[in-house]
Amino acid sequence: MNLFSALIPPDDVLDGIATALGSPEDGDFRWSPREHWHVTLGFYGEDDAEERAAWLAGRLAEATAPRLRLEKAATFPGVLWLSVTGTGLHELAVKAGAGDEGRPYTAHLTLARFPRDRPMAASAWVKRLAGFTSRTWTAGEAVLMRSDRAQGASHYRVVRSYELKRARA
Repeated sequence: MNLFSALIPPDDVLDGIATALGSPEDGDFRWSPREHWHVTLGFYGEDDAEERAAWLAGRLAEATAPRLRLEKAATFPGVLWLSVTGTGLHELAVKAGAGDEGRPYTAHLTLARFPRDRPMAASAWVKRLAGFTSRTWTAGEAVLMRSDRAQGASHYRVVRSYELKRARA
């Protein structure tokens, strides 16, 4: 079991991603199911869910809701993802522990995984999604999620939700 905090885009934004992807059929890709699409804030690994939930509640108590937009695709080694831009995201992620695992925070939404030794496998998807842009939305809540692996697949569930304060206009 692993824990992480995340922002879940609204349904119409997820619909836009699904439309842009179509029905991908590529044997080299393991596509993330729609119900797994999220923007990770902090990754905690194997941790006590109750303790992490309490810690996160304290960290996010006065956090402001970020305004976000998903954009073009990019890759990490073996990962195809959409970039995330907006105001307030980095600050929220730092409050949620981003960077605590020793690497810089890169906001993204994972679409698929592919063999690391085949980086060109994703290039067609990066080109196909180069013009993708979602609408801008305000993320009104963050969630603590639990990921369990069973029979070779990950299963996510929300452990706790945290309401984020709306910025004053």
